[in-house]
Amino acid sequence: MTAKLRRIKLTVISLLILLFAGIFSLRSWSSSQTENFVNVEIEMQFRELDLPESLIYVLLIPVASQYEVTPVVSSKGDTVRNLANQENAIAAINGGFFDPNNQKTTSYMIRDGEIVANPQENERLINNPHLAAYLPRILNRSEWRHYQCGEIRHYTIALRQEIVPPECQLINALGAGPSLLPKLNLEEEAFSDPVNKRDALGSNQRNARSAIGITVKGDLLLVMAAQKPNLSEPSGVTLPELANLMQSLGAEKALNLDGGSSATIYYQGNTYYGKISAEGKKVEREVKSILIVR
Repeated sequence: MTAKLRRIKLTVISLLILLFAGIFSLRSWSSSQTENFVNVEIEMQFRELDLPESLIYVLLIPVASQYEVTPVVSSKGDTVRNLANQENAIAAINGGFFDPNNQKTTSYMIRDGEIVANPQENERLINNPHLAAYLPRILNRSEWRHYQCGEIRHYTIALRQEIVPPECQLINALGAGPSLLPKLNLEEEAFSDPVNKRDALGSNQRNARSAIGITVKGDLLLVMAAQKPNLSEPSGVTLPELANLMQSLGAEKALNLDGGSSATIYYQGNTYYGKISAEGKKVEREVKSILIVR
């Protein structure tokens, strides 16, 4: 073999070595980057949005993550912060409606397949003559649901009397209302009655509000809209504004939770309050239920 041929052969071998090394490096980089993206996809994401009339706190919980989302009921009522700490929760948000006069629920809750809060056991609700005409709709309000469908975890928002899909089990549920998306169901769920001028939630007034949403991918959104101090006009959001906010955050289904002084979100040891007093101070209120993440 001539010296020229040997040089050509060595050059070809060198090029092949470099080519294979490059392919291996590219594969290693792609694998590493994919792994990083997957990790980002399954981690919770918490952020704050500063709007002119409200501070918005948003927690995204991927459905394909290791986090469990569970309702918690307090027998006598307690703050979101205390209940979250008692449950060793990473995050929490206030839950459904209750009667502050007797601390009994006006919203259904299911935990691990069992009813743990039943509004039919609240005599002040069931025997209230002013609510008699609305009672069938009150007892069929919307709720957030956690189904287990074989190996698949699935979240949805449904009316209380909606049938569970035959291939699924209802694990957890948190009732509140009204449904915000895909449609704001104020009249259908007896929160509003224009004929009798009933508006139980002050739907068109700005206030502190809480909500839970479900994205197209099935991820959960926990959202709290807080009031801002020192504004000349009432701050917070209206219910139509809350529905639009949830849609802008990527929710295709959304449910209003208890609001006003109850509106609170907790994340990694920090508590964010929704209501601002006339003196400009944050209001902490005892609630009946919360939704925790751990």
